[in-house]
Parts: sequence; C-alpha cells; structure tokens
Amino acid sequence: MHTSPARLALPSRLSFAALALFGFAACQPRTGVTPNRDSTIVSTGDVQLPRSDSAMAGSPMAKATPQMLSVIETLVSLGGKSIETLTPAEARMQPTPTDAVKALLEREGKPTTPPPGVKTVDRTIPGPAGPLPVRVYTPESGTGPFPIIVYFHGGGWVIANKEVYDAGARALSLLTNAVVLSVDYRLGPEHKFPAAHDDALASYEWALANAASINGDASRVALAGESAGGNLAVASAIGALAKGARAPSHILAVYPIANIDPSLESKIVNANAKPLNTPMLAWFGKHATRTPDDLKDPRINLVAANLTGLPPTTVITAEIDPLRTEGHQLAEKLKAAGVDVASRDFMGVTHEFFGMSAVLDEAKAAQQFAADRLKASLAKK
Repeated sequence: MHTSPARLALPSRLSFAALALFGFAACQPRTGVTPNRDSTIVSTGDVQLPRSDSAMAGSPMAKATPQMLSVIETLVSLGGKSIETLTPAEARMQPTPTDAVKALLEREGKPTTPPPGVKTVDRTIPGPAGPLPVRVYTPESGTGPFPIIVYFHGGGWVIANKEVYDAGARALSLLTNAVVLSVDYRLGPEHKFPAAHDDALASYEWALANAASINGDASRVALAGESAGGNLAVASAIGALAKGARAPSHILAVYPIANIDPSLESKIVNANAKPLNTPMLAWFGKHATRTPDDLKDPRINLVAANLTGLPPTTVITAEIDPLRTEGHQLAEKLKAAGVDVASRDFMGVTHEFFGMSAVLDEAKAAQQFAADRLKASLAKK
C-alpha cells in the first residue's frame, strides 16, 4: 500500500529510533542479501517461519539497512501528512515511496527514467461497471506471443494506481520476458468491496479471452500484485477456480493483505511504522468496505479461504512491515492445502520495498526471486 510520511520532529540524522516501522520477526532471506544480524529460521519445505521478535528492544527501524533508511528519510523530507488523518481525496495527493525513490535518485545525480527493454501502452479494457484503465508492458526482446502477468497495484483498495506502482510491474515484464497487464481497478470509498475484487477477476478473465490482442499466450497467464494487489491476485485465482475458469499458471503475492486480525504480532510491535502503520490499516478498511463484516469475507481474509487447487504460488514479505505475520500465515495455509508455495522474507526492508530496485539491493533480489519462480511456471511445456 503506497502511503505517505507523517510530519515528524526529528533530531539530527533523523533518529529512527523514534520511527517505529512495522516488523514481526527476523528471517534470513534465501537470497544473496546479507542480513545485518543473526536470525533463526524454522523451515517447512520452502516456507520459512521466523523466530519471535517480541524480545527485541528498541525501534524496528533499527533493523533497516542503510539503503532503506535513505528512502524513508527522503520520504519523511517530502512532508506528507498522516494518511489516517485525511480524507481519501487528500490521501491520494500525498507523497508516495515512489516519489521518495525519484527524489533520492535526483539527489544522487542518477537517472530517473525507466530502464530500457520494455515498451508500454495505456488503454482500457471492459470491466464489470465500465472501462478499466490498464497499462500494457511488452518486452522489446523477442516477438511473442509472450506469457502474460496480470498485475494489481497496492494502496489498500483506496489510494494509488498503476503509475505509482510502475516500477514493480515494469521489472516483472523485463525479468520474465512477459507481457504485464497492470490494472487500475475501482477504489473505495467511491466503489466499495467487492468492486476491486470484481474488477480484478474480470481483468484476469479478459486476459484469458483476449491474450492475442496484447501479443500474449492465453495458455500461460499468471496473477501478481503487491499488498492489497497481492490479496487481489490470490482472491482472483480462487474466484477463477470457483467459476470453472482456467487456473492461472502462477500467483505472486508480495506482502499481501491476508488476515484481518488486529492482534497479529507484526501489527502490535510496529504500530507506529512508516510508510504503513496499524491505524492506517483500519482507515483503509473503513473506506474500502461497506460494513465490518466485509472484512471477514474470505476474499479479503484469505487465511479463511479455501486454498485447495491453487497453482504454484510465491509469497514475498518484508521484515519491517505490518503485513509480515499474515504473509507467513498465508504461506503456511497454502502449503497445508497442498499448494506448491515458496516464501521468502527480506530483512532490513519495509513495506513497499519491492519496486525500489533502483536504490535497494533487496528489491533487486526479491524481483529476481519472483521472476525465477514465474518463469518456471510460465515456460512453454
């Protein structure tokens, strides 16, 4: 969920001991990223279960890597207001972590233009309640038809759009040599649950039926998303199976919303985090749903859903993130349901890190891990 910084009175060098970022536990990611302290992992197949973090003293931000700290410092310097104190219209105008990455690159004299190798076209596709804006990312290498990844952005089903999450979608297209269809689904409070979920499933069905129109292969279609979008990816796969539609080839869920329980350890330990905090989760829920009962719907509360029969799934979580606990729980539930699931937890980074490969080594590693899993599932048989 792309969110904004609060206005904070910070001492010199921005003392992040005062900035509690969401975190649950410390896992050694099985990537080339070197952790900044020892950690203990209990491994269940490919699912990695973190040790408890409740005994750790001090702010979770103390765990952040120097690169991650630079992004958060820059985000704070952009002077946004706390999302949970704003109206949705005001919240959509706040600086985002994407803005922070761009500002950081500019400050360091580095290019802010997207990397080469992918061309994009903005268009619309039919949706349940009217046209849906989408961005089509097509690899410049090869002639197609390419595999397709239908991608859903984050933002708590209330804020953000395909532009804010451009970097993650673009990276997946480049690294997998696939067409990515990034969807601007309807947002609350103007369009409350299940509008976003209906749009997401309809977008997947459109990709299956119209793959050739975007130089795609209808037999190789995956679902992917970040945060609220990670939830939509899993929920759409479940919905497709329920309707008898073709199952996606793969699901990528990056720090997905999966459990509404406010007592989860990561939501308590890091209640005042940036760029996402526990009060903001309640704010998103209030504006995205019609009644509190909507939050119990298994399309939102994925840990209560029937996950049997889902395709290979990749779950990515971040150490300093309120959604970390539920990401691990979802991976465990998937494995218990017999799904081929691989889960990796990246240390020292926050919610929203996935699209920050221009400034963050962990993001590069996470994108490559996701791409490798997707490519294996999307390869021609």
